[in-house]
Amino acid sequence: MLTAAIKALGDLFSPEFRAVLFKAVGLTIALFIGVLVLVEVLLVALTQFSWPWADWVLGIGTGIALIIGFFFLMSPVTAAFAGLFLDQVAEKVEARHYPLDPRGTSLPAGRAIVMAVQFFLVVLVVNLAVLPVVLFGVGAVALIAANAYLLSREYFEMVAMRHMPAEEAKILRRENGPSIFLAGLLPAALSLVPVVNLAVPLFATSFFTHLFKSARASSA
Repeated sequence: MLTAAIKALGDLFSPEFRAVLFKAVGLTIALFIGVLVLVEVLLVALTQFSWPWADWVLGIGTGIALIIGFFFLMSPVTAAFAGLFLDQVAEKVEARHYPLDPRGTSLPAGRAIVMAVQFFLVVLVVNLAVLPVVLFGVGAVALIAANAYLLSREYFEMVAMRHMPAEEAKILRRENGPSIFLAGLLPAALSLVPVVNLAVPLFATSFFTHLFKSARASSA
C-alpha cells in the first residue's frame, strides 16, 4: 500500500500527468466559483433589507456557510470527477508502470458519466447523513471512515472494470475488502485538506490502479 501511494504521488507530478492535473484542478475551482457567484446573485435578488448592516451580516454568514459546505462537498466532487478523468489517468499509469501488461478498455463515455453522477449522489447523501455527528468527538472519524469505504469501492471497481466485467470487479474488491478500505482512508482524509483536495481525484485514480494491479497479481 505504501509503495502504491509513493508511486501515485510520483505520477501526480510527472510531466505526463500535468495537463490532466491542471484540467481537473481548473474544473474544480471553476465549479466552486460558479456556485459561489450563483448563491451571491440569488441572495441579492431575493433578500433586500432596509438596514445595510443586515445585508452585511447575511453576506458574511453566507460566505462562512459556503466555505463549510465546500469542505463537506469535496468528497462527493472527488467521486464525481473519478468518472471524468479515470480512464485518462489509468491509461497513463498503465503505460508508465505496466507497459507489458494488457491495456485496459475505457468505459463508454455515457456509462462513465452516469456512474459518476450516481456515485456523487450516494456520497453526498452519506456525507449529509454523517454531518450532524461531526459536532461530536467521533464526527470527523465517522466522516473519513464513510468516505474511505465509498471512495475505495468506487475507484477500485472503476479501475478494475477496465480489465474485467463488473461482477468480477466487485468480487475482487470483496476478496481484498479490508486492505482496500484501509487504502481508502488516505484519499478520504486528503479530500478534507484545503488545496490538497483539488488533486485527490487524480491521486486516487493512480493509487487504486497500482492497488488493482497488486490485488490481481496476488489472486492469480
